[in-house]
Amino acid sequence: MALGTATDPYELRFDTGRICLDLIATTHPVERLGSLAALRAWITGSGLVPPGTPLTHADTAWLTGFRELRGETARLVRTRPVPRTHPYELALARVNELALAAPPAPRAVPGEDGALVRRLTGPPQCAALLGALARDTVELLTDPVARASLRQCAGDNCPIVYVDTSRGRRRRWCSSEICGNRERVARHRRRAALAR
Repeated sequence: MALGTATDPYELRFDTGRICLDLIATTHPVERLGSLAALRAWITGSGLVPPGTPLTHADTAWLTGFRELRGETARLVRTRPVPRTHPYELALARVNELALAAPPAPRAVPGEDGALVRRLTGPPQCAALLGALARDTVELLTDPVARASLRQCAGDNCPIVYVDTSRGRRRRWCSSEICGNRERVARHRRRAALAR
């Protein structure tokens, strides 16, 4: 796999603390769900399905559904709840509608080494996967502790929202390795420029 492709594991991030926020993060810094291969990699990487679950039946309607839910979730998470405003109410209604679908049904089966592993009872359907993501959004929005822990990354031009579970709730960046490192490099360059 070529470095920098949408299915490269370095391109797909799962570090926001919630799967619904990981979905929102697929828009930064560029579209990460630009193909069915990228969507399949994200679905597996996110843990929505067990590793090795066939997703060959996914089609372009899946891309549309995941992107739509991503937009509605972002609208709800990035703004303060303003009841009775049209965009907020529409987004909330759509997430609630998608949350009605039952998530994929797991089962425990013996793996190659005899240890129990998780498998799905059948190929996951798009509505079931969207339902699992929408339920995570509903849980996040209705949990006062989790909602109070939402933070916007302090990195320059980084729109990623994450759940701050750090000690003292002092986490500043979506990722210390990405945005935090950029900030440290920029600070070092500023100090070096002043020292000249």
